[in-house]
Amino acid sequence: MPALRKETSTGKYSKNLGHWGESVAAEYLLERGYLLLERNARTPYGELDLVMSKGEVFVFIEVKTRTSQRYGYPEESVTSAKKQHLLAAVQAYLLNHPEIVGDIRIDVIAIQRMKGDPTPKIVHYENAVIG
Repeated sequence: MPALRKETSTGKYSKNLGHWGESVAAEYLLERGYLLLERNARTPYGELDLVMSKGEVFVFIEVKTRTSQRYGYPEESVTSAKKQHLLAAVQAYLLNHPEIVGDIRIDVIAIQRMKGDPTPKIVHYENAVIG
């Protein structure tokens, strides 16, 4: 499992936490038969954390990582506004990748890594965003 480095700056720590969570999510999905196509795919509407496929389905994954429940569960941060941004980002991505044909879905992976517990809790929500 990737190591999580703590930086002195909150912004850097948050960014490192996000990258760590994306690595954990990618590893989790690869172990379950997914194929990683792209990480941190940029679009005019935002970044897509992971672009993967499983069989004939292309899966866009939003990863949310938290180290406490102070602000709720990670998946609670996927608001309706965030869902709209994800839908727009996926549409933009698909316009730039005409080779992608077939079924697509948008999943959310919520990761919690609590202080004192080295094993992250991972919850995978399939079809979390429907457009």
